[in-house]
Amino acid sequence: MITKSDKNKARLKRHLRVRKKIQGTPARPRLNIFRSAKHMYAQLIDDVNGVTLVSASTQDKELTEVGNGGNVEAARKVGELVANRAKEKGVSDVVFDRSGYLYHGRVQALADAAREAGLKF
Repeated sequence: MITKSDKNKARLKRHLRVRKKIQGTPARPRLNIFRSAKHMYAQLIDDVNGVTLVSASTQDKELTEVGNGGNVEAARKVGELVANRAKEKGVSDVVFDRSGYLYHGRVQALADAAREAGLKF
């Protein structure tokens, strides 16, 4: 029987394998996402300097109207918010890091919304 911790261990292995190959720079930061049961989180990270440039989540004050933070619509709003904040900082090109999650559902919704709002990846 596959348990939840086994799935998360496999996801973390995939995440670390991909992280060996991609790196965020000041010119092209890494768009990292985290998905929990109740919320979605997104960050633009400059790995060279070890700095988070922009972040957004379903727990932000701008997204208080989102009731359940663990659905596709909430993920879309987080994608739009992180893209708008990135444009304010002058960032348009990013490297997408799906953190070992399948590109499906909430992950895909966040990525598509960020692309529509102006991020290129």
